[in-house]
Amino acid sequence: MAGRPKLYEVLLTQGAEQDLESIHDYISEFDSVANANYVLDRLMEVAEGLAQFPERGSYPKELGALGIKDYRQTAFKPYRVIYRVLGSQVVIYLIVDGRRDMQSVLARRLLGA
Repeated sequence: MAGRPKLYEVLLTQGAEQDLESIHDYISEFDSVANANYVLDRLMEVAEGLAQFPERGSYPKELGALGIKDYRQTAFKPYRVIYRVLGSQVVIYLIVDGRRDMQSVLARRLLGA
């Protein structure tokens, strides 16, 4: 009988929490609160899903081009969730609309540029 998969603790950085709040505020203002709540719920499902299989995420191509393989990503399109697996924890650093200039967003938020 196969054992249950290991569960990871999923943590959001303060920046990721602010990202969720900003996304919700933007959709509420320019669309509707109902749609903002829907997107927020789906993004939280994506984040919580990382507790079981964090390695399933791909490497962000913008970071891969720099030889950086520390971060992974998953998505609820068009939003990208950027995270790292650190021991038994999954730390989410960034939740962003993938249509933005990802090179500059990643450099600023993850690389401190």
